[in-house]
Amino acid sequence: MIRIVRVLAPNPSVYTLEGTNTWIVGEDPAVVIDPGPDDDGHLREVAWLAGPVVAVLVTHDHEDHAAGASALAATVGAPVRAVRLPGAAPLEDGRRFAVGGGSVEAVATPGHAADHVALWEPVTRSLFTGDAVLGRGTSFIDPPDGDLVAYLASLDRMLALGPRTIRPGHGPVLTDAMGTLREYREHREERERQVLEALADGPRSVDELVATIYADHPADVHPLAARSVTAHLRKLEAEDRAAKTGHGVGQTWALASPKTCARCGARMRGAGTYCRRCLVAMLQGPGAADAATT
Repeated sequence: MIRIVRVLAPNPSVYTLEGTNTWIVGEDPAVVIDPGPDDDGHLREVAWLAGPVVAVLVTHDHEDHAAGASALAATVGAPVRAVRLPGAAPLEDGRRFAVGGGSVEAVATPGHAADHVALWEPVTRSLFTGDAVLGRGTSFIDPPDGDLVAYLASLDRMLALGPRTIRPGHGPVLTDAMGTLREYREHREERERQVLEALADGPRSVDELVATIYADHPADVHPLAARSVTAHLRKLEAEDRAAKTGHGVGQTWALASPKTCARCGARMRGAGTYCRRCLVAMLQGPGAADAATT
């Protein structure tokens, strides 16, 4: 059985729960996933427990996961690999790292952050999810670097792996990985329904939507909730289901009216007057354009 060790970093907060989980996977050599903060005591403990290390892997460049990466790499004599961390070697989707007892594979999972990567260990079917899935609560999507459309696709990709266990960047290990991933998707779908229902009553600002949707939450979480609601609105806007008016504090959002082709009446998305079929027919000549309307 492959060795998996968790070392909890001493950086507890409302954002990091008990602290950042640093994971050691394999033995002689191992990989280290998310060194966490640049804390000497924590990094010394990780280096001592890890032994020989083939790579230091960073799920994304947020400070609570990545700040200690270069210091740990220097101590263990291994490269840092990440998608966009300055000074790190690339961490490509599908890249595999051989470790004692098995291997670890990088899986691109953007959404929480544009550079987010999960790590997949197939022997135990363990998925190391960074901030894409947490041991408690839900992941925070903060646009523009956070993107809800990309995040939902990442949840689907993680589901397709069929993991047994989720080992998150924060919080406890989750032993019902598939159930958790489905719950995460259902939660986003429910939040989208709430946004659409609130917009059905007329144009609303983000703060007004938060006050309605998060009425049973303490006021101090509303600023974070506003970023999450904005992520949902941006997704609906990309799908031509919501539209914004104005800028700054006066900006409001409303349900978008269905857009139809001026020639054939078919529903369409994006800018323009005609659907793609009619545009092609019109370019081919009057006869073809007339045929497109029949």
